[in-house]
Amino acid sequence: MLNHEYFMRQALAEAKKACDKGEVPVGAVIVNHDRIIARAHNLTETLNDVTAHAEMQAVTAAANVMGGKYLTDCTLYVTVEPCVMCAGALRWAQISRLVYGAPDEKYGFSLFSPPVLHPKTAVTPGVLADECAALMKAFFEKRR
Repeated sequence: MLNHEYFMRQALAEAKKACDKGEVPVGAVIVNHDRIIARAHNLTETLNDVTAHAEMQAVTAAANVMGGKYLTDCTLYVTVEPCVMCAGALRWAQISRLVYGAPDEKYGFSLFSPPVLHPKTAVTPGVLADECAALMKAFFEKRR
């Protein structure tokens, strides 16, 4: 069985792709039975779409692979804590587990509505948090 750190490194690779495109560096992967079924990163600038967060892109891709809208038995790995919009989508998708890296101290769902996730969704915060946070910090320092 592969571990959380392995899959978070895959999400970090997606975040770096976003950074290379000038997007906020958030990456995500969705795993089903130790197999990555979706990879995504932020595309809000590329698509000119405020909803094109990494998590939303990953959920759509994973639903296509799974053949339905529910992602039970799936885990989302994302480099930064999801916002309320993304957490709401995860609720509707009934994702089994959310694993995130860095907390989002401005927009993270846990600041506004921790119960927005599905009641059966297990949450594991802080996986490779320092690396995830460092990527975000470096991105925003370059923009200033």
